[in-house]
Amino acid sequence: MASMNPKLLLIGTGGTIAGLAPNPRDNPLSYEPAVVSVAELFSQLQAPEIEKLPEIECIQLANVDSRSFPQALLSELGALVLKAIRDPQILGIGITHGTDTMEETGFFLDAIAHQACLKQAKRVVLTGAMLPSNAPLADGPRNLLQALLLAAKMAEPTMPDGLYAAFSGKYCLAKDLAKRHTTSLDAPVRDSICSDDLLWNKEILKQSQQVSEDSPFPGPEDWPWVDILTSHQGARPDSIELYFPSKIKGLVVSGTGMGGYHDNWDQGLLHLQETGVAVVRSSRTGLGEVKKDLPKKDPLGQMPAGRLSPAKARIALQLALYAAQMSKSAESTIDAKSMTWQTFFARIADLPK
Repeated sequence: MASMNPKLLLIGTGGTIAGLAPNPRDNPLSYEPAVVSVAELFSQLQAPEIEKLPEIECIQLANVDSRSFPQALLSELGALVLKAIRDPQILGIGITHGTDTMEETGFFLDAIAHQACLKQAKRVVLTGAMLPSNAPLADGPRNLLQALLLAAKMAEPTMPDGLYAAFSGKYCLAKDLAKRHTTSLDAPVRDSICSDDLLWNKEILKQSQQVSEDSPFPGPEDWPWVDILTSHQGARPDSIELYFPSKIKGLVVSGTGMGGYHDNWDQGLLHLQETGVAVVRSSRTGLGEVKKDLPKKDPLGQMPAGRLSPAKARIALQLALYAAQMSKSAESTIDAKSMTWQTFFARIADLPK
């Protein structure tokens, strides 16, 4: 029989933290990701704090390399996390994930489960590793323990409830997660605020008040097709023309500087918009804000990504397109005339600094 004791839920999805290197001592960066189960990763932890943790329930949702993370799996993860948040027996949730696309999953989970976390007084904490599990200096065990302690509120007990990521002794909001280095052990939270910043808690609470409800999210087969296209010197009109005619629903332009894109794409993007394709401008720079009508006036209906990276802007646009589609269904109570994809995108992307 399943135990009825309060517990932490530990969800495994794969990644480097679950990887094995054939020659870990001499070449730890040459490895096969997503091999070891999350239950085995937990069983290998060795620290006095483990004895004080609540009971741990492990679920191996998947074991994949996150660079090939399927969006159907994102739907399954979202449904599992929401179910766990609403389960009174579960005190908190930890998730192991590959670092390559963790920022997309973190942003997605925050968009669909932030208010649920606040209402149920729960924490969801993502973590992973930059080195495989059998590397001599593997960072996975330390990161996993850190994530579990944070999820159980044994670490940072005064920090607000919500969705976080934990790496190398640092924390950041799941929606702010960004991998900014190819190999550094603290790459996933390199630009984050450390958890000991006293002002951080106030900022988290301020952000929590900006949106009153979580976003609906697509089922495994319902994700709108949205691509990212990067602007660069010598960009050809053909790059845009390849998309029409097609079934694409949205395009995120990873622009230069403040989110501008090559003049050769002007007519092609206008044509896409006229055929009903949603277009969002973001920046390939990695930091800063893309603002409306800068560096030049936006065509009618085009949206700036604000502070979202191209990858996060893509998730936000998919959720916005899905929400707009749902608002027009017969069962919806939302005023379909006012709730366009732009409205939903602004709700998700227009975050406070």
